[in-house]
Order: sequence, then C-alpha cells, then structure tokens
Amino acid sequence: MSSPFPGMNPYLELPALWHEFHNRLIVAISDALTPYLRPRYYVAVETRTYLDDDNPELLVGIPDAIVLTASSTPVVDFTATATQTRPKQIQLPMPVEIKDRYLEVREVGTHQVITVIEVLSPKNKRKGEGRSAYEKKRQLVLGSSSHLVEIDLLRENIPMPMIGVEETSDYRIVVSRAFNRPMADLYEFQLREPIPSFLLPLKPEDPELTVDLQSILLGVYDRGSYQLRIDYRQPVPGPKLSETDRQWVDALLVPFRGE
Repeated sequence: MSSPFPGMNPYLELPALWHEFHNRLIVAISDALTPYLRPRYYVAVETRTYLDDDNPELLVGIPDAIVLTASSTPVVDFTATATQTRPKQIQLPMPVEIKDRYLEVREVGTHQVITVIEVLSPKNKRKGEGRSAYEKKRQLVLGSSSHLVEIDLLRENIPMPMIGVEETSDYRIVVSRAFNRPMADLYEFQLREPIPSFLLPLKPEDPELTVDLQSILLGVYDRGSYQLRIDYRQPVPGPKLSETDRQWVDALLVPFRGE
C-alpha cells in the first residue's frame, strides 16, 4: 500500500524513522539523477561530520593536555574527625557524532562541483551545533560558483534564512543558481499538496534537469516498507496541526486506522 499522503508523509519525521529515511532518500535522488547526467556529470554522496548535543552549553570542556604534579603540601587525614561522603553515580551529557549526507553533482574529468543538493535534517534546523555547521556550509556554497538545491521536508523548527519570505508553508525547496544570486527560486508546498518537481541547474551550456521528487520519495517509502512500520493510529508528529488540517488528516487515515 502506498503512502496515504499526496506529498510529504509527516510520519517520516519520527525520530525512529528519519535518519534511515534521509539516507535512503539521498541515495535514491542520486540513483534517479545519474542516468540523465551521464556521461558529462556524476553524483557523489558526501558526508559532513560534527559533534552535537541537545544542550551544548552543558558540555564539559576538556583541555588538550593536563599535567598533574605532586603536591608538596602534606596530606591531612580528616577521617578521624569527619564523616566520609560517598559519591553518587551521575551521568554527564556527552557530544554525539552526527553525520549528514548530501549530494554533489560533479563534472566528469575536472571533478568540479557544479551543484550541491542538501536534504535538511532536524539537526540542521534546530538551534545548536548542527545548524551552525550547516549554515557555515550554506554560506560557503552561496559564495562559490556552485549552484545550491536545498530541500526542506520537515515541518518542525526554524526554516533557513530567506529574505522577504513569510513562514507560511509547511515545506520548501530552494534552487539557488550561482549566476543569479542573491535571487533564488522558492518552491513552497503544504501538507495537503504533492511535492513539486524542481529544476536542477547544471553548467550554462546544458539544459536544466527536471527532478520529480514526489516519485522518488514514494519509491523510498515503498522499498523501505514504511507502510508496515508506521502506526497511523498515532497523532501526526511535529508541530500541532491546524484544525482544518487535523480534520483532513483524520479523514485521510480512516482506512489505515481501522475506523
């Protein structure tokens, strides 16, 4: 059974599913583009790694080197006059290694990065090291001669900076062509709408490629057996839906909830 949603399936935002879905989608986009990009271009799957924590201010800083020297002050034993305090077992917040995968369309022969394709993850949009790392990468690409395609299929957290845009859409795709900056194309769409196809910019002498992201996503949903793994009896994850959207979702999921 295919996804019940006409566009992005919000249940794929569940933490238990997103990481795997994100990786599958990255590879699926690469596989879908490759036949149409040959023989002039190829698609590389790249990885951005950083340490992150939900509460970065709580991280314990450890110097690169600590030298301990013996004290010349005599050690005084207070055990005879004071009750010894027993330590409690506690946990310290530890940074977690995060790996974000993204795509680069490269020119065969020169290996020049023509277009960077990013599919945002929750850590990219949530305040913290993940967002900082991505925003630095984003600025680097925007200041280069490479095009940028930024795909945001997440309702939760703050969208990436855009000038003159009201935050009214659930999802968005940004296509920034190097020769047209600071202007860019913004594809906005809502929960009830299909994911729009977008144009993938290449070198100026080559026609842009139409990317049917909706079909790619549905293929990932099917191959990943998400129809067997998602419990549609549970509420939609993420931000609270408007009353009209909630009623629409409830009606849509009746066959999947056994109601």
